Amino acid sequence: MSKQILMLVGDYAEDYETMVPFQFLTGLGYTVHAVCPEKKAGDQIATAIHDFEGDQTYSEKRGHNFAINYDFNAVNTQDYVGLVIPGGRAPEYLRMNERVVAIVREFDSAQKPIAAVCHGAQLLAAADVIRGRLCSAYPACAAEVKLAGGQYADIAVTEAVTDGHFVTAPAWPAHPAWLSQFVKVLGAQITL
Repeated sequence: MSKQILMLVGDYAEDYETMVPFQFLTGLGYTVHAVCPEKKAGDQIATAIHDFEGDQTYSEKRGHNFAINYDFNAVNTQDYVGLVIPGGRAPEYLRMNERVVAIVREFDSAQKPIAAVCHGAQLLAAADVIRGRLCSAYPACAAEVKLAGGQYADIAVTEAVTDGHFVTAPAWPAHPAWLSQFVKVLGAQITL
């Protein structure tokens, strides 16, 4: 039986930050349960593509549809070895859901690996789990990290940072570093 990872998603989660970790972790043999409040297995979310095109902030375009493969109401955090929180606009409203916040706190209390990228730090801040922790995020979320008592890691968009069981990164260009560090925190070993 493969180990299970939970992924919290919602409409307009960033496309790459949803699709790539889902496919990567599945390819490594993990069972990844992608869940969204008020959605069941077989439902879909709309994703958004955020790109860096030289403007003051990212641009946003409609992405792919992404299939939810597990019922949100059936989530028991004890069944999972790790949590993935993609960025995009979804964390902005998911953080208002009490059960979503409770899920993040349960993973933190159990010291299970948590990977958050980009705006995913908004969920970490809302759950009050980054106090005293080094945490990266999209630069526009730096204030939220600091207000939640975290130490904002101002790193290159291609880098990631690990602090205990937290692995965070500023955006999808950091996927190689972010996912590599997350796999190490999960305790997986990849040999070539």
